Amino acid sequence: MHKARNMQYNYPEKLNEKQMDEAIKYFVGEHDFKGFKASGTSSKSSVRTIYSASVKRNGDLVEIYITGNGFLYNMVRIIAGTLVEVGLEKIEPEKIEEIIKEGKRENAGKTLPPNGLYLVDVKYE
Repeated sequence: MHKARNMQYNYPEKLNEKQMDEAIKYFVGEHDFKGFKASGTSSKSSVRTIYSASVKRNGDLVEIYITGNGFLYNMVRIIAGTLVEVGLEKIEPEKIEEIIKEGKRENAGKTLPPNGLYLVDVKYE
């Protein structure tokens, strides 16, 4: 099991973390995340399981927590970029379900830079 936390990006606009937290719930479960991987990814399968996901405000920071059985290359950074679009109210939270199902990279948000991305824990079964 892998846990990741993505935070510490500066946006001049205030992010709506409540909508981001609503949107992140659509990522929970087993999905084909082909729309949330970088081009050139060598993984044979893009199916991954997200066990839990949440967004929390910590002062001026908006923290994103994701726990899953593994992540594709840039997957967490792309999920975070998509959630920023939700936080800026450019994407409705319910639209995330459709973006996942369509599996097209161009429908997801931009890849955020790695600043603030932390691998918190890895557990082997």
